[in-house]
Amino acid sequence: MAHDRPLLAITLGDPAGIGPEVILKALTHAHVFAQCRPLVIGDRRILERAAGWLHAPLPPVEEIEEPSAGLYAPATLPLLDLRNADPAHIPAGQVSAAAGRAAVDYVFRACDLALSAQVDAMVTAPLNKGAMHKAGFPYPGHTELLAERTKAERISMLLVGPGLRVVHVSTHVSLAEAIRRVTTERVLEVIGLAQQSCASLGIPHPRIAVAGLNPHASENGLFGNQEAEQVQPAIELARKKGWTVSDPQPPDTVFLRATKGEFDIVVAMYHDQGHIPMKLLAFDSGVNVSIGLPIIRTSVDHGTAFDIAGRGVAREESMLAAIDVAVQMARARG
Repeated sequence: MAHDRPLLAITLGDPAGIGPEVILKALTHAHVFAQCRPLVIGDRRILERAAGWLHAPLPPVEEIEEPSAGLYAPATLPLLDLRNADPAHIPAGQVSAAAGRAAVDYVFRACDLALSAQVDAMVTAPLNKGAMHKAGFPYPGHTELLAERTKAERISMLLVGPGLRVVHVSTHVSLAEAIRRVTTERVLEVIGLAQQSCASLGIPHPRIAVAGLNPHASENGLFGNQEAEQVQPAIELARKKGWTVSDPQPPDTVFLRATKGEFDIVVAMYHDQGHIPMKLLAFDSGVNVSIGLPIIRTSVDHGTAFDIAGRGVAREESMLAAIDVAVQMARARG
């Protein structure tokens, strides 16, 4: 990182969703420009429409051709304009192939800039899976899209909120498939990603809790055998690497214990096991991080919210938190 303020590529997300609104709101906060150089990747016409929904003029646009150039000054809108989203063909709050295609274009451009070290990190506004699929991109979400683009083989989703960090063994799969994916190899891999996640956030020797798959972490085999046959062996292998890792913990209490400071991060066995406590604790301020990529990617931890898109009421707290985490990770890496 050659600059004291890391350069962040901020993607617009689905142009029919709330991404444009939360980005414009986030960039009204002066501290964003004090800690980083934000570069929005999107379409000026979509941002102009969103500014109208906010009943505010669009800030002076600083058109950026080369990401390393530009002042990135407060009260401006540094923009790499892809000119790929005509508002006339992308109604707010509606699933469309045009919106899905534009949103993926933004992600690809930001990813490529990060891979070539032209930006220090990327921060993403939400995608809509239905729109992506209509456009011919059959990905469950950002993490899988970026894994393919970067050729990353070992990835996971990290959620960061006030007092809680959670990394997942599996995410966007059925519950039956999630159970099948609880293998010693995968659990060990995700424990390693938990260790890596904390190091990237400035915690070099984390206390890692591992949630059980079954109620009460199976209670010595009364409710299942995955803890004994798959999870505990992974924990023992992790301990041989010198990592501080718990035995399988009852899932109904381990997240509370983490918020009270007993653990630095929790390994969750499947999507909802980790997302429910995080969304309960930090629905408006949670951050989603793709761990295992060769680049830094953080994101809001909410969806496109088509039901409120175009009303100007979307809140920017999660976008601000995603920017904060990206800055923290970029500085740690730099």
